Amino acid sequence: MPIYEYEATTSGRNCPQCSRPFEVIQSIAEEPLHSCPVCGQEIKRRISLPRVILPGSAKGKDEIERKVAEYERQGMYSHAAELADKESEKPEKAHLKERAMENYRKAGYDV
Repeated sequence: MPIYEYEATTSGRNCPQCSRPFEVIQSIAEEPLHSCPVCGQEIKRRISLPRVILPGSAKGKDEIERKVAEYERQGMYSHAAELADKESEKPEKAHLKERAMENYRKAGYDV
């Protein structure tokens, strides 16, 4: 199922859910959320940047780990897990597998 990102339509909220962007796993057939599941205030779906890494790309270890850390800081654990998991398939980046599993757990996946 796809992962969608949502954000508040107004800033300055104290809600633990929508005070910053958050992720929701939804079916493609489901209607987008229009209100925060915690506080009920209006939210909107964000357009996400694609996370495509082509084989043989110039991104090095430091760049990948920086991006994973950036996703973690933003609370986008499924994005961090997906990137770390994909990169951990390469022998020189196998150390990222454990980090990917931790981020999958934080994102709510049963791993």
